[in-house]
Amino acid sequence: MKTILVVEDEPKLAALVADYLKANEFAAHVIGDGLAVVPWVRDNKPDLILLDLMLPGRDGLEICKELRTFSDVPVVMVTARVEEIDRLVGLEAGADDYVCKPFSMRELVARVKAILRRGRGAQSAPGLALDETAHAAQLDGKALDLTPVEFRLLALLAGAPGKVFSRASLLEKLYPDHRVVADRTVDAHVKNLRRKLAEARPGEDPLPSIYGVGYKLEL
Repeated sequence: MKTILVVEDEPKLAALVADYLKANEFAAHVIGDGLAVVPWVRDNKPDLILLDLMLPGRDGLEICKELRTFSDVPVVMVTARVEEIDRLVGLEAGADDYVCKPFSMRELVARVKAILRRGRGAQSAPGLALDETAHAAQLDGKALDLTPVEFRLLALLAGAPGKVFSRASLLEKLYPDHRVVADRTVDAHVKNLRRKLAEARPGEDPLPSIYGVGYKLEL
């Protein structure tokens, strides 16, 4: 049985989330004080953490950053602050995903299950084959005619399937020489890569955009 740590200082909401998780055959432990999270994780090693952004004692971003110094446990940020900067900062702190309040319990549980299925450290997406030496890629056995930048973009996204990457983080990794490139440049690369992936796998959106955040690969 997978253990989910629910870090939430609203007792009624925390209890409701825990009940839904238990109904879906997860073990759930609730913590309402930000200062208690890191010590508990060190001692108990949960399989996933639902981490509220605003907490007494210590906020979720600080907690997430410290967790990443010793653990790769999946972290889903839970927040009522929907401004773009909060989402970007949360993901760059090491979070795997985010959920905005108010949220559907079914959606939350589905998100948890999807992340646990994906696991940590996956290095490729289903059906995708990358040859780093030849800069060649295939999806479901079909060759993808990619530019060098498109190949680097696909390799980056495929290294963490399902993880949301902000435009800023993609640009930084695509252009390590720090040349001046407009933010919307990455949108053009994503659009072209999405089209080529869709040609190999019709009827699917393998590279969805996450409003206000960035992009992720779903194959």
